Amino acid sequence: MALYAIGDLHLSFTVNKPMEVFGAEWKNHVARIEKHWKKRVAPEDTVVVTGDHSWGRNLEECAADLEFIAALPGKKILLRGNHDMFWDAKKTYRLNEQYAGRLCFLQNNFYAYEDCALVGTKGYCDEGRDTPEHFEKLVNRELERLHMSFEMAAAEGFQRFIMFLHYPPTSIGEMESGFTRMAEEYGAEQVVYSHCHGQARYQDSLMGEVEGVEYRLVSSDYLKFRPERILD
Repeated sequence: MALYAIGDLHLSFTVNKPMEVFGAEWKNHVARIEKHWKKRVAPEDTVVVTGDHSWGRNLEECAADLEFIAALPGKKILLRGNHDMFWDAKKTYRLNEQYAGRLCFLQNNFYAYEDCALVGTKGYCDEGRDTPEHFEKLVNRELERLHMSFEMAAAEGFQRFIMFLHYPPTSIGEMESGFTRMAEEYGAEQVVYSHCHGQARYQDSLMGEVEGVEYRLVSSDYLKFRPERILD
């Protein structure tokens, strides 16, 4: 049994959104994801998919994309990404009810992997679009959700944590943030994130060990569309 992660599948079985426009590395990316996933992931394994699952604008347009993920091997835990418009942040429980036994949705909750709690939220970083006030509001909202996830797990007696984000944990040029400080406060072993696409952006945030926390980028193009094993 093993724990894997990958993000940014950017599926579009229903809507017309070919990913090749973002670079040649995205050619036939869905077939490559399926091939590598089935080769690496066993039915007893768990895969955390760190957001941007579908280009669909609502649950109807995303249904075929979510079915594709559900049919892949392993237990799938999905995190909310910035493009996941089908996901009402206040009604995650409805997705968990609708896809019970097939997909799990991580927000304002946690999931257990052996003796480790998998916690997470979408996160946020500065990409030059926000006023300082709006940026602070969005970050604080995500920190509150992440804090809830940690606290729920801690209340159940968990002392080991792996933290998942969609956005990178820091903005460009930062060495720390509210997200990194929370990871350190709770003693998270790893922070796993995605969102950064293309060679020019792979170094946008922390990678490797920083202050005792291992940071991993798992954007699908960075991984060459191979789910990455993060824990045995």
